[in-house]
Amino acid sequence: MAPDHYFSENPGSDDKRQTIAVRLAGRDVELTTAAGTFSPQRLDPGTKVLLDAVPSPPPRGSLLDLGCGWGPIALSAALQSPELTVWAVDINSRSLDLTALNAKALNLTSINAVTADDVPEHLRFDMVWSNPPIRVGKAALHGLLETWLPRLADGGEAWLVVAKKLGADSLQKWLDEELPPDFITSRESNSKGYRVLKVKRG
Repeated sequence: MAPDHYFSENPGSDDKRQTIAVRLAGRDVELTTAAGTFSPQRLDPGTKVLLDAVPSPPPRGSLLDLGCGWGPIALSAALQSPELTVWAVDINSRSLDLTALNAKALNLTSINAVTADDVPEHLRFDMVWSNPPIRVGKAALHGLLETWLPRLADGGEAWLVVAKKLGADSLQKWLDEELPPDFITSRESNSKGYRVLKVKRG
């Protein structure tokens, strides 16, 4: 059987669920996670670094959580801005199920936990927050960013967290070189071995 990764479309591991306590958007909450998803035992340190660095989400409009896992980024955004439409995108069907389940548990009705194909083609995002799936490989990662970053609205911002040891600096260089000239990349934070990069569309 093929290895079971958090970026597998349909994880082969047992869907054994557990409850973990995390702090999101200043609130202590209990959420459901499971094997076969990203960081099921705890809030991933990189995700925490990202959530500590990002600005407040817009009160309305659309925000994309690219590679949502069991939902901490999407949930944090929705907790802060209940009228914001949040698109939580992942290839992993178990992750999407968990994100939807956790949104329901927190009475958050503005989160759409979907695959990429279910996002309307015309939609443009005011903000993207992502702990991108670095371990899919460089080519696949670059393809994801080339697909989604151009869907930022004018003036929109993407905030990405990447471990320094997993190529954060080379990714920033690639973004500088490969994105169109109206996209400006900057390093916004350097904490606990992680870089937080901002890509702003002018």
